[in-house]
Amino acid sequence: MAVITKEIQDYLTGKLAWVATADKKGIPNLAPKGTLACLDEQTLVFADIFSNKTRTALEENPNVAVAVIDPAGPSGYQFKGQSELLTSGPIYDQVTEKVKQALPQVGPPKYVVKITVNEVYSLAPGPDAGRKLG
Repeated sequence: MAVITKEIQDYLTGKLAWVATADKKGIPNLAPKGTLACLDEQTLVFADIFSNKTRTALEENPNVAVAVIDPAGPSGYQFKGQSELLTSGPIYDQVTEKVKQALPQVGPPKYVVKITVNEVYSLAPGPDAGRKLG
């Protein structure tokens, strides 16, 4: 299992994430997520408010990839792992409360995606581009 270092956790704050999924037929889907957060050294979460295609794909195939970049940097990270859809419980409640505070106009998330990260890669350009970090 990969470790999301403190440096990477700090990097993620305030960044837009791109979440890639594929359904059982292998048809890909890519969606931006503005609520990505690091729960701990091995877990990412995001609230899904409007993404029916993301939900359908994750119900059929829990494999997921997440990319976060800073074009001004340029730097970034890719995470690969297994997802779990949450509709209740402490993690759902925690993420829902953050969404309510940040985006009160959208209402509560339909669900929260919990990602157990198995691999972390560098997306920074240069000789280490694509290097596996964990």
